[in-house]
Amino acid sequence: MKTLFVRNIHPETREKDLKELFSRHGTVRGMKLPMDIFTRRCRGVAMVDMEGHEARAAQAGLDGAMFNGQAIQVREERPRGKKRGGRR
Repeated sequence: MKTLFVRNIHPETREKDLKELFSRHGTVRGMKLPMDIFTRRCRGVAMVDMEGHEARAAQAGLDGAMFNGQAIQVREERPRGKKRGGRR
């Protein structure tokens, strides 16, 4: 399972629209589309869970593609590592 991080999403985008877009490249296992609680609009980012080979196909096919009038960016999510430094 791989998680794709999608940026530059149009604020009027809904989860079903994004799921339909990614379903062309494989099965979408899960999706998180953060919404602003006051305006009920998309915050411009999403996380999409897909199987490895399907995620790579979606990334190759959709990175830079126009969606709702904006060029979206699709990257593989990197796990957050342990931060170094900080207070002592």
